[in-house]
Amino acid sequence: MNLQPRERAILAQARELGFVSVEGIAQEFEVTLQTARRDLGRLAEAGWLERVRGGAIPLGESESSEYIRRKQSGRAAKRAIAKAVAERIPDSASLFINIGTTNEAVAEALIGHQGLQVVTNNIHVAAILSSRSDARVVIAGGEVRSEDGGVVGEATRDFIDQFRLDFAVLGISAVDADGVLLEHDYREARVAQGLIRNARCRILVAEGVKFERTAMTRVASLADMSMVVSDVAMPPNLPKFSQLEWITAAGSAS
Repeated sequence: MNLQPRERAILAQARELGFVSVEGIAQEFEVTLQTARRDLGRLAEAGWLERVRGGAIPLGESESSEYIRRKQSGRAAKRAIAKAVAERIPDSASLFINIGTTNEAVAEALIGHQGLQVVTNNIHVAAILSSRSDARVVIAGGEVRSEDGGVVGEATRDFIDQFRLDFAVLGISAVDADGVLLEHDYREARVAQGLIRNARCRILVAEGVKFERTAMTRVASLADMSMVVSDVAMPPNLPKFSQLEWITAAGSAS
């Protein structure tokens, strides 16, 4: 993305101050609020800023490049999965949403819901729902991973254990051939186990590529899930779990 002079100035200000507001941009550059929001939207879409209530905060260069690559990968599938999940979560529900760009798409799809109560260890999910919906958002404490805005660690796991919520929307790094759910980061795996343990309905969101990958840390099994929402039908090599509802999202590229 080739930045315009005003956009470069906004980005420099965000990096210097740690935050830029829509109103501040409009006043300083003598533009409308709509133009200020559009500038922030372009910078956020390019991966330089993260939109938050009233403005934006900066992302580091190394963070933005990898994070945006993953966020843009399989966008149609993620949107289709997110829409299918949102259709199954009623207004006024309580839910966990964990780390992952598919879960961020779920947060976008939930913006129109009313009265949600959301607990998350994903700062991007928190920013989306706190700034663009009436949801009550609680973010877990712990160590923030710079590469994806995920909050992990023992403090995060202990925090999650305080809650008992209606739904957990769970992203995962990989699903093994025997239905075991896997993560790369053992700290993230421990937090995910807490989400599963403390939710009445557990929804796994997984693009088809997740069934072709592997990782080293065991989280749980498909047998522990209530529902899987994917852009593909259940792979034929997976064991059949009688209690598991499998939803193939319509409108994906698959």
